[in-house]
Amino acid sequence: MNIPNIIAVLIPIVGIVMGIGLAMLSVYLQYSKRKEIFALYHQERMAAIEKGVDLPPLPEQFFTEDSKRVSPRHRLLVGLVWLFVGLGFSGAFVGAGNRDVAWYGLIPIGIGLANLIYYFLVGKKEAEMIENEMRARLTQNQTNRSV
Repeated sequence: MNIPNIIAVLIPIVGIVMGIGLAMLSVYLQYSKRKEIFALYHQERMAAIEKGVDLPPLPEQFFTEDSKRVSPRHRLLVGLVWLFVGLGFSGAFVGAGNRDVAWYGLIPIGIGLANLIYYFLVGKKEAEMIENEMRARLTQNQTNRSV
């Protein structure tokens, strides 16, 4: 066996092992971070109980798995990135004289357009609702503090 054949066999193996390894590492790091946050929050609450301080209720985000809410405006960014990657890909191959390969640029263009259409049909309304909800919480917190 020569070197190119060995490399051709190793590339998919390394890719699969690294992909699974990175996924496992990500899950482990999320778990350890969440465990540490629970431990710190528990210590803080125990210290407050010992001092006799009234404890506020636990926040809802503390018990939900996905505490980070992705903004619907993220779809706009993703759509624009995919659209321009596809346009750049197609333009580069047309400029190089490979018109047959340039058609593959329609794939990322389609993904980008799908994200943009979703954003303009649904995401804009979701983003406005989330912003209004955050404003209402902020004003409620400010009125509670002033009372």
